Amino acid sequence: MRRRSAATILPEKMEKGVVKNPHSRLCCLVSLSALFWLLLLYFHFIVLGGRTLDESNQPNAIAINTEPKTSPTDPILFKTEPKTTHQLPPPIRTTPSPSDLILVPNESKTTHQLPLPTQTTPSLQEPIPVETNSKSNHKLPPPIQTTSIHKLENYPFMRALQTIENKSDPCGGRYIYVHDLPTRFNEDMLKECNSLSPWTNMCKFTTNAGLGPPLENVEGVFSNTGWYATNQFAVDVIFSNRMKQYDCLTKDSSIAAAVFVPFYAGFDISRYLWGYNTSMRDAASLDLVHWLMKRPEWNIMGGKDHFLVAGRITWDFRRLTDEEKDWGSKLLFLPAAKNMSMLVVESSPWNANDFGIPYPTYFHPAHDADVFIWQDRMRKLDRKWLFSFAGAPRPDKLESIRGQIIEQCKNSKRGTLLECYLGDSKCHSPSSIMQMFQSSLFCLQPQGDSYTRRSAFDSMLAGCIPVFFHPGSAYVQYIWHLPKNYSKYSVFIPEDDIRKRNVSIEERLNKIPHEQVKQMREEVISLIPRLIYADPRSKLETVKDAFDVAVQAVINKVTKLRREIVEGHTDDNFIEENSWKYSLLEEGQQEIGAHEWDPFFSKPNDTNADSGGSSAEAAKSSWKNEQRDHDLVG
Repeated sequence: MRRRSAATILPEKMEKGVVKNPHSRLCCLVSLSALFWLLLLYFHFIVLGGRTLDESNQPNAIAINTEPKTSPTDPILFKTEPKTTHQLPPPIRTTPSPSDLILVPNESKTTHQLPLPTQTTPSLQEPIPVETNSKSNHKLPPPIQTTSIHKLENYPFMRALQTIENKSDPCGGRYIYVHDLPTRFNEDMLKECNSLSPWTNMCKFTTNAGLGPPLENVEGVFSNTGWYATNQFAVDVIFSNRMKQYDCLTKDSSIAAAVFVPFYAGFDISRYLWGYNTSMRDAASLDLVHWLMKRPEWNIMGGKDHFLVAGRITWDFRRLTDEEKDWGSKLLFLPAAKNMSMLVVESSPWNANDFGIPYPTYFHPAHDADVFIWQDRMRKLDRKWLFSFAGAPRPDKLESIRGQIIEQCKNSKRGTLLECYLGDSKCHSPSSIMQMFQSSLFCLQPQGDSYTRRSAFDSMLAGCIPVFFHPGSAYVQYIWHLPKNYSKYSVFIPEDDIRKRNVSIEERLNKIPHEQVKQMREEVISLIPRLIYADPRSKLETVKDAFDVAVQAVINKVTKLRREIVEGHTDDNFIEENSWKYSLLEEGQQEIGAHEWDPFFSKPNDTNADSGGSSAEAAKSSWKNEQRDHDLVG
C-alpha cells in the first residue's frame, strides 16, 4: 500500500479547510449585515417614521419661516434664529419654544397656530390658547398651568412680561409704545381750533401745551407760577403732551406694557355734536379703528393692551342707534373700541371699557417744590366758613337737589354761596372760586348736569373736604385716584335726605369731631398731587401726578389681564352692568352681591343706560350749560 508523504497530505487538508471555512464566515458576515440594516431600517421607518407620521397627521402643523416678509396689514410674526425654518412640534411633545409656536386669536374652541403670511385681517380677540384640536385627540401642554414668566412661550406678549424680571432696568414692566397716528387724528384738529366748540373759541385754551393762558396772581390766591386758565375739557391734548415726557417710551412694541393711542377723541366729537348727522359724528372713530386694526401691534391682544383719552364725559361716545336725533358718537360701542380702555372725565357705572380720570384744574406745577409749597400753604389757611357751594340751580331737572342746597346755604350763618347765574362774573373767575374754597372746611359737590363736575377737583386742590350726595360723583368714578374708603377724605349725604328735607347740612357737618375734620383735611391735601396734571413742558422728579397714576393703572390692568390669560383664569360670571360694583371690591374679593348703593344705580329706562333717556340728556345739558359757563376768566 502506497503511503503518501506528509508534504502531500498537508496541502490536501489545507485545501479542504479552505473550501469549508469561507462559506461559514461569509454566512456570518451576511447575517450580521442583514441584521444591522434591518435594525437601521426599523429605527428609521418605525421609530422616526412614526413621529413624522404623527406630525404629518396634524392638520394645522405648518412650517414657519422665521424671516417672513410681512406687510403692515399682516398679523405680527416674531423672529427666532435667522434664515432657518422650523416646524411646529406635535402637541404631545413638551412645551414649545418661542421659535416654534405663536398662537393667534380665534373665537372657536379649536387650537390655532400661526396664520399664513397671506392672512391680512387681524382678529379682535385676545390670543388665548385653547386646549384641544377638533381633529386630534392630542392636547397642547397648557403653559397656563404655571405663573412663571419663563413658561410664556406661547404668547406674543411674552417679551413684555419678561421685562418685569429685569430688576436692573428701571423701566422693566413700564414701557409704553405710542402709535404714530396720522395728524388728522390729533394735530390737525388744533390747527382748526376755532371749530372745536360751537360757543367757545378753543384756540386760547389749546396754547401752552393745552394748559391755556397763564393766570396772574393779582389777588394772591394762586402761586406766582404754574396757574393757567385751563378748559375743563382739555385733557386730550394735556395728556398726549405729558406722554411725550414719559420716561419709559419705547419704539419696540414687543416689550410694551401698554400701547397709547394719541387720538383727540374729545376734540373730535366736540366739532360735530350740534348740527351734524351720525355719519359725520362717527367718521373719525371708524377711520381710527380701521387704521389700528391694520397695525401688527393690534393683533397682539386684539387691542386689549391699547388705551386712549377723551376729555369729555362718556355719554358723548355712547350712541346706541343711527337715528339722527340720538346723541353723540358710537365710539365706545364699536367692537374694536370695546377692547380698548378709554380714559374719560366721567365714566359709565354700567360699562367696563371706560375709566374716570380727574378733570384738569388750574394748577400745573413744573417742579416738585411747587407742589410741596402749595400743600403746605393749604395746611396753614384759616378757614372761616363751615361749608360753601359754587353753582347754579337746575330748575329744568326735577330730580336735582341744587335748589335745596342753595336754600340751605342762604339760610346758614356758617355757609357761603357763589351763585353761578348768567352774567355773574365772580363764578366765572378762577380767583373767586379758589378763594371761596380756600376759606371753607367743607365744599358741597352735588351732581352737575351729569354725575360729576370739575368743581370737586378745584375744591380738593384748595384743601377743602368735598361733600358728595351721589356715589357716582366720585366714589365709583375715580377709582385709580381716590381712596376706596371715601370716609377718609369726604362726607357722603344721600340725595334723598336733602330732597325730602330730612337732613340739615350744617347740623350734619357740625357733628363731625374737630380731630376727625383735621385728619380728613390732611388726607385731602395729601391727595393733591394725584389730582393735578403737571406742566407737560416740564418733568416732575418724585411727585406722581394724575397722568402718572392713570398710566400706571393702565399698565397694572393690562399686566393683570396677561397673567390671567397665562394662568387660564376666565371670569365667566362677570356682569358688565354691575361694573361699578366690581370697582369697589377689595383685593382678593371676587363675588358681588347686594349693595347699599343699588338704588343710586338702578338702570334708567333707556335700552342700555347709555343713550337716549337720562344719560344722553345729561350730556346734552352739559353742552347747553357750556354755552353759559364757557368764559372761565371773565
